[in-house]
Amino acid sequence: MDALRQLRNEYRNIMFLSKQRKRLVNKDICLIASNCNGAMILHDLGLQFKSPFVNLWLRPKDFIKLLSSLREYMGYDLKFTTEEGIEYPVGLLKDIKIYFQHYKTEEEAKAKWNERAKRMDYNKLFILFTDRDGCTEQDIVEFDNLPYKNKVIFVNKPHPNIKSAVYIRGFENDGCVGPCMAYKSKISYKKYYDDFDYVEWFNSAEK
Repeated sequence: MDALRQLRNEYRNIMFLSKQRKRLVNKDICLIASNCNGAMILHDLGLQFKSPFVNLWLRPKDFIKLLSSLREYMGYDLKFTTEEGIEYPVGLLKDIKIYFQHYKTEEEAKAKWNERAKRMDYNKLFILFTDRDGCTEQDIVEFDNLPYKNKVIFVNKPHPNIKSAVYIRGFENDGCVGPCMAYKSKISYKKYYDDFDYVEWFNSAEK
């Protein structure tokens, strides 16, 4: 199985990601993502993390609240709290909880947060959201109404009235999108989020 996984990863790099990187014109991207999809996409494209919103996740209502006053919230010092059942660091940006799932210590999480926050360019923002982690229909509507030009929400079913919605097939019976960074099947070299042309999305800012 490890050999098959390695072969698939190599095939993905050679046959898909190399082409994606060649297509990419706009490499100056400040991606604000509600979960790890953003970090994985940036990694696939070989891009530097120009925002601190990577390798972490936020609950939908907190993500929307954060985006409603992004500059204000980014002016607060990141502190930490605890939450029952959560063993990794839980950040607190004023009243917004940030779950640093892929960090071992608060010190590591804060150091990376501060380092990447300094790179943020509010004129280069792209916003990536998903309909999971308790996201409601009202949350989707509120996200769609946020005043950001380049915003996308991955959804598990068509939402024709939501301009920012991107339908990710394969999760129709799950109530929300699943792990979009997972491979679509055991033999596929594509991941679920590859159904969205994120390269064209990033390039659209240059048009």
